[in-house]
Amino acid sequence: MFHSPQSFRQSVEKGDFLITAEITPPKGANAQPFLEKAQLLKNRVHGINLTDSNRAVMRMSPVCASVLLLSIGIEPICQLACRDRNSIALQGDLLGAHALGIRSILALTGDPIGVGDHPKARSVCEWEAVRLLKGIDKLNQGLDWTDHPLEGPTSFFAGAAVDPQLPSWSGLEGRFNRKLAAGAQFFQSQLITDFDKLDKFMTKLGHASGKPILAGIFLLKSGKNARFINKFLPGVEIPAHIIDRLDKAENPLEEGIKICAEQVRDARQLCQGVHLMAIRKEELIPEILDQAGIPALK
Repeated sequence: MFHSPQSFRQSVEKGDFLITAEITPPKGANAQPFLEKAQLLKNRVHGINLTDSNRAVMRMSPVCASVLLLSIGIEPICQLACRDRNSIALQGDLLGAHALGIRSILALTGDPIGVGDHPKARSVCEWEAVRLLKGIDKLNQGLDWTDHPLEGPTSFFAGAAVDPQLPSWSGLEGRFNRKLAAGAQFFQSQLITDFDKLDKFMTKLGHASGKPILAGIFLLKSGKNARFINKFLPGVEIPAHIIDRLDKAENPLEEGIKICAEQVRDARQLCQGVHLMAIRKEELIPEILDQAGIPALK
């Protein structure tokens, strides 16, 4: 099908400092604005994550959105959540994705239905992220999830999410090790606000895993935005000194870009990459990378 100049997997294997970004697929049939945003990130990121109805808000299929990115020469990292599909549907989507040229998958359980825009929908959740990773590994061996042979194996490069800021260290360690054992080849973290906790995680678990960890970095647009995240995003606590900087800035968005670039530089000292989340401001990601001293990809 379509192929980008260098795959995300190749960049991982080369040991590059990895840059990924997140773009939400459109909530509608018009993909043009989505593609225009993605074009701005071409040659600045190693891959673009396509969310799978993130926070249970219905949007275009991430598989379809991934194919649209491939058509313009951009590597997709296709998120796939277990929330909305049983094991038959998950396998069908994965086989179809592979046939269309998609190779990088982020295996997720999925946010609960109740937080989204279809609260009366029925959640499936036959599987969860660890079992999905195991299932992808089976497809790569040429078997379906009941051990029947496939008409040709897949060659997916599967990753998983991790949250180094979980209050329970034993919970974090156990979940991380289960995903590692299930075949995760890379990890993208939730939004990082405590770099001491990221350092501890990398020292005790991340480096020893031999797999790249990408720190989640979020563009804060104002103090109000930061307080909203603290109130409504479980497990996230944006520090008071960051909120104070945003509140005092003449231009809070410019200050947010500066903070984001600082965090990219901090993460570069600790792990093998960053995953940038600049919701509705994806066009600012090149500026963030410029301020962080990250050059365009060759």
